[in-house]
Amino acid sequence: MMTIRQSAFCAGVMFVAMLALFVAVCHPQPAHAAAAAPGKRPNVVFILADDMGYSDLGCYGGEIETPNLDALAADGLRFTQFYNTARCWPSRAALMTGYYAQQVHRDGLPGLGGGGGGRRQEWARLLPDFLAPLGYRSYHSGKWHIDGKVLDAGFDHSLDVRNHGDNFTCKGNLVDDKPVTPPADESGYYSTTAIVQHAIDCLKDHAAHYAGRPFFSYVAFVAPHFPLQAPQDDIARYAGKYDAGWDVMRERRFARQKELGVVNTTLSKLEPDVGPPYYFADAFEKLGPGEVRYPVPWDQLTDEQKKFQSTKMSIHAAMVYRIDQEVGRLVAQLKAMGQFDNTLIFFASDNGASAEIMVRAGGHDPSAPPGSAKTFLCLGPGFSSACNTPHRRHKTWVHEGGISTPLIVHWPAGIKAHGELRHTPGHFVDIMPTVLEVAGGEKPKRWKGEALPPAPGHSLVAAFADDVTIARDHLWWLHEGNRAIRVGDWKLVAAKGDPWELYDMTCDRAESHNLAAQKPELVERLAAEWDAQTKQISELAKQTADLGGRAKKK
Repeated sequence: MMTIRQSAFCAGVMFVAMLALFVAVCHPQPAHAAAAAPGKRPNVVFILADDMGYSDLGCYGGEIETPNLDALAADGLRFTQFYNTARCWPSRAALMTGYYAQQVHRDGLPGLGGGGGGRRQEWARLLPDFLAPLGYRSYHSGKWHIDGKVLDAGFDHSLDVRNHGDNFTCKGNLVDDKPVTPPADESGYYSTTAIVQHAIDCLKDHAAHYAGRPFFSYVAFVAPHFPLQAPQDDIARYAGKYDAGWDVMRERRFARQKELGVVNTTLSKLEPDVGPPYYFADAFEKLGPGEVRYPVPWDQLTDEQKKFQSTKMSIHAAMVYRIDQEVGRLVAQLKAMGQFDNTLIFFASDNGASAEIMVRAGGHDPSAPPGSAKTFLCLGPGFSSACNTPHRRHKTWVHEGGISTPLIVHWPAGIKAHGELRHTPGHFVDIMPTVLEVAGGEKPKRWKGEALPPAPGHSLVAAFADDVTIARDHLWWLHEGNRAIRVGDWKLVAAKGDPWELYDMTCDRAESHNLAAQKPELVERLAAEWDAQTKQISELAKQTADLGGRAKKK
């Protein structure tokens, strides 16, 4: 078997030696979405952005140029009420295990601790383990943020981007779980480009050596997560485009969303007293007088603040633009292999845009060009609110702004709809059962002789064919004391330490009209359901292992 050279990955221009001719293997699927028969299994590509807002893509109302993703949406589906977990590592756990992160020790529980340092139970296996018996090879490119080594989780190749503080170097990253060594004259590296180049090289290797087998490619961008860093040419593309401010940007995006039909709500109001979820006073000292802690009306800012804030948004836009350009290269590779039609492509974000403001890693040099390697900038609550249009709040909160994600689904051989919307609520826990259904397999109900805990996800395959609502008891959230439950079109939500709020999701995903006082019995019923789910998950966690990762007998 051919190996993939680490040095090539590090440079960001990666080639697979002795690549054979591409073998085009294209198996037509039925016109409706259905489980695949053996020999007709679709390939699967899941593309994940990091800290991207609900409205950042053109096809979800944004002004950022995203022609490649918009084309996938125009030829496929857009889900309008899809959810993540409000944070990076629990979203990845839910995506890859099919369980809520708390069920597999990857987020905290009341009185039990746990979180990003927790270790999954032995039975909490990842998607590649279930795809392998169906003949799939699996490849990971980008951010990992799941416990354990990547190859131990069932992937055949991996580029694990560990350096989240400098997008212009491969220092600290791993290839196939082994550290890379940056070249002494490293230049031209950018993480978003390197991630897709790795994915492309894996696909070329697959075409040369495993053309008769389906593949799963998990492409997890670091962008547009802070630090806001992008190639200067991309930043220049958006220079001055946000000088009108976040108020105008929100109104313009909301108007486009209504035209596109992706929202049926009012526009949330800015919350000028809600700043970053964590306050670092030293960050404001390092960043200078242009930084702003709260999303006050744009006309209340000084000229220096307006310039600083609009520049940051230009860099965020450049990062999203570069994601789209690299997705275009990935799509071109699928087409070159003859696999585009029979590849099920998903695109989503791990949480909403971020209101965080901090300086870490290599620090921030205010004299360096904004968005370059020596700068450390964060989007902040003003433009984060705009990126999350029309929703309220940000990453870490479980109000709609924190947990709402675009979901584009594209599969010409299995989905006959073109450019249609799907309004069913869905969640990252639904991805595993969806993929297993179209792959013609199912998740075992037992592991080493013991019954597996019931998983909360539901397959979305029925929604591929028609705009139907996937039946479920509820969707549940908990992160850092922020909590929510959605039952049908009712959502009960509360920030940490605050009382429950109640919203009607049929017309108020902006969470502007709190109905808790008018419907106390409904609040009580939904709160009891949230409590019951939380208790059930906590009992499972206590029975199976210590949340900090140290093995514990029952």
